[in-house]
Amino acid sequence: MKRAFALLTVPALAIALAACGDGDDNGGSTGRPMPSHSMPGHSASPGGGQAGPHNGQDVMFAQMMIPHHRQAIEMAGLAATRASSAQVKALAADIKKAQAPEIQQLGAWLKSWDAPVPPPGGMGGMHHGGTDGMMSEKDMKELGAARGEAFDKAFLKMMIEHHEGAVAMAGTERSSGQFPPAQQLAGNIVSSQTAEIATMRTLLKR
Repeated sequence: MKRAFALLTVPALAIALAACGDGDDNGGSTGRPMPSHSMPGHSASPGGGQAGPHNGQDVMFAQMMIPHHRQAIEMAGLAATRASSAQVKALAADIKKAQAPEIQQLGAWLKSWDAPVPPPGGMGGMHHGGTDGMMSEKDMKELGAARGEAFDKAFLKMMIEHHEGAVAMAGTERSSGQFPPAQQLAGNIVSSQTAEIATMRTLLKR
């Protein structure tokens, strides 16, 4: 009797263990999908982490600010060989130093959201000379042709307008965006570029 009981118990135990194993095999033979960690408003980043909750405003902010920053850097780059004022040259260098890393950060967010990154040379839907502060092609040619004090004045006037556009865009991101890091960057843009606008207005009066 003991031998018969043992023969019956072993197969039964094996079947029970096999059944338990099926549920731990990454969804394996049970046919049940594994629970997903993706949430609405989240997108996986290239590193495998979560990019965080974001909305259309966050995407638009990044896509518009990238070409906006690129143009500011292009304008600032002209100052090195065209400006006569050491203060204008220093200001231009500061603009390049601050905005280049921001372009990289904005692009990284767009990639993590699977959103298109504006290509170099593209304006990303910006309006030339509009409320966004972007300079037209004609404006850029005139700035590039200027030298000395004429360049200083043209640069300061254009960059004030350019900064004002960036501050307005950043203000919209702060009020309507959802992605905390983007809203923080927008706040930094508002504070830093507002201060630079005040500096440039002072330089224009001299």
